[in-house]
Amino acid sequence: MSERPHTIRYEAGVPVYRYSSDPAVPPISVMRFAHDGRPGYGTPHIHDFPVLLYVDRGTPGEQEHPGLARTGDVYVVAPGAVVDGRTVTMDSAVGVLFDPAALGDDTRAPWPAWRAHPLLFPFLHGTPSGLLRLYVPAQRQPLWENTIAAIEDELSTGRAGYRQAAAAHLTLLLVDIARLAVDVVGDLQRSNESVLADVFTVIEDRFTEQLSLRDVATTIGMTPAYLTTLVRRRTGRTVQDWILARRMSEARRLLTDTDLPINDIARRTGIPDPGYFTRMFRREHQMTPRIWRTRSDVA
Repeated sequence: MSERPHTIRYEAGVPVYRYSSDPAVPPISVMRFAHDGRPGYGTPHIHDFPVLLYVDRGTPGEQEHPGLARTGDVYVVAPGAVVDGRTVTMDSAVGVLFDPAALGDDTRAPWPAWRAHPLLFPFLHGTPSGLLRLYVPAQRQPLWENTIAAIEDELSTGRAGYRQAAAAHLTLLLVDIARLAVDVVGDLQRSNESVLADVFTVIEDRFTEQLSLRDVATTIGMTPAYLTTLVRRRTGRTVQDWILARRMSEARRLLTDTDLPINDIARRTGIPDPGYFTRMFRREHQMTPRIWRTRSDVA
């Protein structure tokens, strides 16, 4: 990855990291961790994107029992939740960080919960620590180690089709996560996340309008305060955050795929004031819409 995740803001003093907004940066990256003094990752922080953290725990008692199988853990890091790296042994840990857009056009957003992508259900686990710890049996460790190595190889060589190849390897890991977290996924499917489904359906249907939290709450029959608490507890973000995320997703699509003027794109994303649209886009992406369009043209 040519650009590391970087702090974009603080929430109650906790740094929030986001994935690179540069369209030239691949939507998947791999980071290997060790106790090497790297700042930030050993203290409480928030990721604004999904993370898989694989930890090779080695062979328990390998000096006394050299024949024992090695074991591992994988942590499913929920976007928007406060996590504390000090609770995880980071030696031999490797993180797979990704923008859900890597999974295809139906997930073109920083966190596309309204699409209810089945492979992303485990990231909605709601664990208070933000970390869902899953045990990786010895027989599945080669899958994790080899697949992560394959992603690294694709990203480092940059051969033709490397993004698609890296995404295919990521999909294998997400499929395995779904299998390891079958109870978590089952709970979500049984509960049907009906309220979230309703919220994101309203956002999807009406984000091009002047849509507010009160509009969403009224449509699904809840008070704004209760809806805010429920959505934040489950996703780590507010309804307003999701409305803006959907609008920015559409803005990026229109900037990349069309030649529409910025003013027209603003109106089509439910923000009739072009100046306010540009300010929101700059806040979310650290660049203006025009610069985004220029960089996506050369990516």
